[in-house]
Amino acid sequence: MKVLAGAVEWLARHADDGRADSNAPLVTHALGAAAILAGMRFDPETLAAALLCGLPDKAIRRDVLIPRFGPTLTALVEGAAKLARMDRLLSEINPEGDQSEALRQMLLAMANDIRVVFIKLAERTQALREAAQAEDSLKRRIAGEVRELYAPLANRLGAWQLKWELEDLSCRYLEPENYSHIAKSLSERRLDREWYVDQVVKQLSLALEADGIHGAALTGRPKHIASILAKMRKKRLSFDEVYDVRAVRVLVTDIKDCYHALGLVHSLWQPIPGQFDDYISRPKGNGYKSLHTAVEGPESKALEVQIRTFDMHQEAELGVAAHWRYKEGGGGGEQQDKIAWLRQLLDWKQELADSHELAQHFRNELFQDEVFVLTPQGKVVPLNSGATPLDFAYAVHTELGHRCRGAKVDGVLAPLDTALKTGQRVEVLTVKQGGPSRDWLNPHLGVLKTSRARNKVRQWFKQQDLDTHIQEGRALLERALHRLNLANVNLEKLAGRMKFAHQEDLFAALGRGDIGVGQLDRVLQEEFVPPPEKPVVNPSKRKGNPSGVLVEGEAGLLTQMAGCCKPAPPDPIVGYTTQGHGVTIHRADCLVIEQLPPEKQGRLLQASWGRDADQIFSVDIELVARDRSGLLKDITEIMAQEKINAIRVNTLTQHDTARMEFTVEVRDISQLMRFLARAGHVRGMETARRK
Repeated sequence: MKVLAGAVEWLARHADDGRADSNAPLVTHALGAAAILAGMRFDPETLAAALLCGLPDKAIRRDVLIPRFGPTLTALVEGAAKLARMDRLLSEINPEGDQSEALRQMLLAMANDIRVVFIKLAERTQALREAAQAEDSLKRRIAGEVRELYAPLANRLGAWQLKWELEDLSCRYLEPENYSHIAKSLSERRLDREWYVDQVVKQLSLALEADGIHGAALTGRPKHIASILAKMRKKRLSFDEVYDVRAVRVLVTDIKDCYHALGLVHSLWQPIPGQFDDYISRPKGNGYKSLHTAVEGPESKALEVQIRTFDMHQEAELGVAAHWRYKEGGGGGEQQDKIAWLRQLLDWKQELADSHELAQHFRNELFQDEVFVLTPQGKVVPLNSGATPLDFAYAVHTELGHRCRGAKVDGVLAPLDTALKTGQRVEVLTVKQGGPSRDWLNPHLGVLKTSRARNKVRQWFKQQDLDTHIQEGRALLERALHRLNLANVNLEKLAGRMKFAHQEDLFAALGRGDIGVGQLDRVLQEEFVPPPEKPVVNPSKRKGNPSGVLVEGEAGLLTQMAGCCKPAPPDPIVGYTTQGHGVTIHRADCLVIEQLPPEKQGRLLQASWGRDADQIFSVDIELVARDRSGLLKDITEIMAQEKINAIRVNTLTQHDTARMEFTVEVRDISQLMRFLARAGHVRGMETARRK
């Protein structure tokens, strides 16, 4: 209790003439919130934090509080003060519809200790009590925020002591005429209704015990006014048709006792026709099970009785059919499971002797994989943990992401790779025209963390390059048809064979490199090239070829690789007979071969690759990148990892652009393609291609 006394003294010293947003004196407001929490049996640290969190910032600075109150209480005060700032945010936006759900999730995500959320709920309850003396505009503003955000949050957390008061007072301020009408229709005070339900519980408990139903648990409460009004609207009922103004719940051990208890209730009081529902034999769609009946109770007053087993009650409160889900139509299943876990944790809090353990459980389990940030207009945007301002821009709108060139976080310029935190307000800085940078896809830069944003960037580049890709793909296909000596090929049939809707889609895929030339050749040969006659093979020609090349089906001929195009498996190849130097092997699409005069084309020979696994081939590649320190080191490290040997290097740097040409030794083209793909992701790389 020493910490509580210290907090009261600190409040009195620093509150001055400060006032809460309900216009009540700050001291009165803080003491009222702490009293509510004391009634819920929270620990002294929680009460002390409730007293301190509303003080001016200078009185609750970390360096001021820690020496006096210690780190644990200081953290509670900081968390509660952070949620207090939500009220200023809510005064700027309209928390309705989907935003109400997002804001409730953000409130939970901002809290490192669940006690912070309860401090906020108690403080809002106290604000509503005080608002009774405030002006109508202030009264309605506070009540509107509570109805949209805090009352549903109290319901989710099982804070029934606060839920009914938050709902009732909000209804009283926002709908005074409807509230007054229901209050008059009840024609009795709340205390009278509570006394009535207590008498019913006592009478029914004795009857159950006398009839052999042992171990039953009975609870009862009169339905509060806001709940009555909500039910009348939802089911379009008049007040006389609401039979659960007074309700009793009976929990028993097994199902047979449920029906036994139901018969006993109907023997005690007259059932109201049409008001019996058997959700045990016919459960609701969400799995809810219970027996519901309405009877004319003592003094001929309508009384609802719910009967279920302890297991059914546990499922209804914490499982798939949790009460708050079907009352509110809550969010997705994953968030529901987290809230169900949280409500279990609240039930266990008395068993956790160390409050630090409770805080740690909460911090580790709830919303650990999400952050909730705000647009300048106050809209809440949920993102994956670690998301950046650029991810935020794409989450708001794809076009905003494409034109993003910078960002402000809480009014301060921030790098695009900044990891966002819950509660931050992000403003995206854009250009009027433009598109994304290919560097955004570089994982080493870290400016995009979410797969959705990365996919949007890839789609943009695919669309921008579509015409170019179609032209390049058409040229590749024409060369393949010429190489295989094919004419009058049905291109739509070819596209369908390769699982494309139209031939333009096939051209684009070829131009982008999604389909390789080798794959295209295989399909063309399978579909359009007639099978050759089986040749008679001389056994002497089956021997391996040291050069790895078969010329006209024969091995062992003197061959050499052309220096102009440097072929390597599985490039389509052709042989050219030279005088005194054997056969020179060229790529089939080599410009030298394509430009041969007619009188020399008779020297061309068919050639194909053999199966010599140890053969090494020289290939020329070209890399273009923004010049920087360590660029060549990054490239050579990739070569070493891919076991590629560079036998020639030529580099030239002009206007901060480095152009590098390498001659490398590879076993086949697939090894080269792996290297070029990895080199393309080196920071600053613009082009990585085979010459």
